[in-house]
Amino acid sequence: MDFTVAEYKKLVTALKEQGYQFQTYAEFITSPKDRMIILRHDVDLLPLNSLNFAKIQNELGIKGTYYFRAVPESWDEGIIKEIASLGHEIGYHYECLTTCSGDMDKGIKDFEENLEALRKLAPVSTICMHGSPMSKYDSKDLWKNYNYRDYDIIGEPYFDVNFNEVFYLTDTGRKWDGDKVSVRDRVDSSFNLSFHTTQDIISYTNSVGLPNKIMFTFHPQRWSDNLFIWTKELILQSIKNVIKKLFYVKTT
Repeated sequence: MDFTVAEYKKLVTALKEQGYQFQTYAEFITSPKDRMIILRHDVDLLPLNSLNFAKIQNELGIKGTYYFRAVPESWDEGIIKEIASLGHEIGYHYECLTTCSGDMDKGIKDFEENLEALRKLAPVSTICMHGSPMSKYDSKDLWKNYNYRDYDIIGEPYFDVNFNEVFYLTDTGRKWDGDKVSVRDRVDSSFNLSFHTTQDIISYTNSVGLPNKIMFTFHPQRWSDNLFIWTKELILQSIKNVIKKLFYVKTT
């Protein structure tokens, strides 16, 4: 079974054993290591799952970055504070043009208010767009009119990472090769590597070896050791993938 917490532990442990240094995204922006991994987590739903990941990483002596949406199903103040207390980075997973129906003025106000509220819970120096695949609005477009650096933000992965130098792996679509069902979680990359399962990544890591610089994106709500929850997530995500591919994914 893939996308279990047990499989996640195997992956992170294998990466650590290969001698990678684990940096938060903010650390990478300010002082990138030559051989490093960014563990990025998009906390879209079920924040307790993200707390579980944060605790696993803390036990292994490594750090990650956790991006929280400003919606009830993600924004849990107690969990945000606890993850921050474990030494992980907290960031804002903004979706302002979706929530404000494309209105730029309302969108930037929404961004400002949510960023201010999050900074009352933990330091925030990086942000990351939430894809909102069913929305016609791309919240990255907010920065066509405004500049996130005016808000003491030092990085946004879709703008501030050279993915020709940093290998990108994301579990979007509940698969590691889900680019055909991804609406916005895509990057331009020169790496010619593709994996389907977590075990594929582990095996390649232990034999051939992955590139020196990597960003992983996890959606922790997709990972569970509970068979009922695991099966439910598999079925729901499979349905979503079909809908996204038919109606939302741009093929040209």
